[in-house]
Amino acid sequence: MFEVGVIEEAAAAEVALDPIRARLLALLAEPHSATSLAAIVELPRQKVNYHLKTLEQHGLVELVEERRKGNVTERVLRATASSYVISPVALAAVQPDPSRSPDRLSARWLLALAARLVREVGQLITGAERAGKPVATFALDGTVRFASAADRAEFVQELTATVGALVSRYHDERAPGGRDHRVIIAIHPSITKEITS
Repeated sequence: MFEVGVIEEAAAAEVALDPIRARLLALLAEPHSATSLAAIVELPRQKVNYHLKTLEQHGLVELVEERRKGNVTERVLRATASSYVISPVALAAVQPDPSRSPDRLSARWLLALAARLVREVGQLITGAERAGKPVATFALDGTVRFASAADRAEFVQELTATVGALVSRYHDERAPGGRDHRVIIAIHPSITKEITS
């Protein structure tokens, strides 16, 4: 089971967003049968089994084992990931494109960049799984508390200059066998209160 799974198909996204199926996915972080899930969610086993088959058809759950109980074979399933992210690829016609209005100070442009990051890393993960190879990635995450807007602006200028110098130093357009890597560094205010639906 992966920590994060990427949903790239619109049909799989639709299936995962159904409230009953989303609840089943959450419960399937641990292996369960349709019978054990039916008792938890208080639905008929046949209805739970229908939802499980749909989730399985879209690769969101997988078979862990089959148990023979008399004349019946009980299927034990689990989610393929602990959590999921829906790639913008699932909404191909309306996915964000950061090149349409690049504005480094816009929160919406940052969101478009994040969507592109999800799309590209999701595609890399999918391709790497098919090839049986790892994906070389690196991420940096931290928090900085600015005393003022002026300090934040100064930080952004210094960060821009520092990263620009690093990119200039290591970028080699003519490197034989070289591979481009995308660099994204984001700064946004921390969320201090979670929004609940």
